Amino acid sequence: MNSLLIIGGDSLGVIPDKLSSYGFDEILHTNGRKVKMINQKIPEHINCILVLTDYVNHNLSTVIKKRAKNKSIPIFYAKRSWSSIHQALEGVI
Repeated sequence: MNSLLIIGGDSLGVIPDKLSSYGFDEILHTNGRKVKMINQKIPEHINCILVLTDYVNHNLSTVIKKRAKNKSIPIFYAKRSWSSIHQALEGVI
């Protein structure tokens, strides 16, 4: 089972549907705008993380990067456009 945590982006539109068609069974989303989201933990079953850089609290991005590194979870960065997401996840999907 491939699970993906998306951080950033207020609304994802059709992005979860497109990611599901590429084999991601579970897609979790956190909008990443509020400061208190820094306290959020990465769920244990997550296989990779996608940070949408144009809609995220930059401190949260830094904290998630450190937590992902400690857990050896791959982390990818992209803008909210599908072409940018597809290019960032090219080796995974």
